[in-house]
Amino acid sequence: MTTFQIVAFYIALSLFLNPVLMFRIGLVRQKKKINLGDGGDADMLARIRTHGNFTEVAPLALIGLIAIAMMNGSPIMLHLFGAVYFVGRILHFLGMSGRFGQGRFFGTLMTLFVFFGEGLYLLYLIFAHGPV
Repeated sequence: MTTFQIVAFYIALSLFLNPVLMFRIGLVRQKKKINLGDGGDADMLARIRTHGNFTEVAPLALIGLIAIAMMNGSPIMLHLFGAVYFVGRILHFLGMSGRFGQGRFFGTLMTLFVFFGEGLYLLYLIFAHGPV
């Protein structure tokens, strides 16, 4: 796989996860007839925040992967950051849905690892190789 194929793989996974999170909101909207917002329903609020958190986090993590690929970063590092990011998002989802108590905590930690890791690795790629 090329570095851009690796990035595309993690983008594709994200493109599959986002509609799943959206669909979960729609199910509760239909069932409880909540047209707008959370309707004061705790389950709806948790689903909205799960999707909202994903849409807040995913772009930055994926932009980091794209930047690493553009800087000719290591395929192993791309897979490391991509896998940790995606597993973290799944754990966060499971934690927010009540299926894995510590999932939200571990998912958040994994996402922070990816953000700091990608940032540090990008700085390394920028400054360690000198002028191109």
